[in-house]
Amino acid sequence: MPEKITLVVASANPVKVQAALAGFQKMHPGANIITKPISVASDVADQPMSDEETLAGATNRVANAMQEQPDADYWIGIEGGVQPLAGELTAFAWIVVRSKKQTGKARTGTFFLPRAVTELVEQGIELGTADDMVFGSKNSKQAGGAVGLLTGNVVDRKQLYEQAVVLALVSFKWDQLYRE
Repeated sequence: MPEKITLVVASANPVKVQAALAGFQKMHPGANIITKPISVASDVADQPMSDEETLAGATNRVANAMQEQPDADYWIGIEGGVQPLAGELTAFAWIVVRSKKQTGKARTGTFFLPRAVTELVEQGIELGTADDMVFGSKNSKQAGGAVGLLTGNVVDRKQLYEQAVVLALVSFKWDQLYRE
């Protein structure tokens, strides 16, 4: 009988839900995974502007999802953010996964944003909106995201997040080494 996993995704964004499911499927092949998307607050700015704020956003999303949906096996928070580095702006996301006993965390790969996007974000415009303005796209954050626009969808937002979901699950696969 296949393992049954209830996964609360702390977002209604379909890209985040798909990435969470795909990462869990890779680490739990054959499992029956039921995703429950839920919109919860990150308790950080709409556009986190540092590594620390982005990680806090993912952590807060998980805690808020656990409060609202306490009956699950896992809860996952995915938070995209930016951070200045060497006079440029980088983009990435943090993934936090929790069970009742354990927490796993991982960060996606990082890429640099073009100057036109950076200038808009520095003015207080959220990255997805800035991307749409610069690239003439619509609701890109629920599609390929900045990384998809910049790579011509060679790497899209789902793929970027999915790998980090897998990495966040390493501590569950090796729980005897990572126990809190």
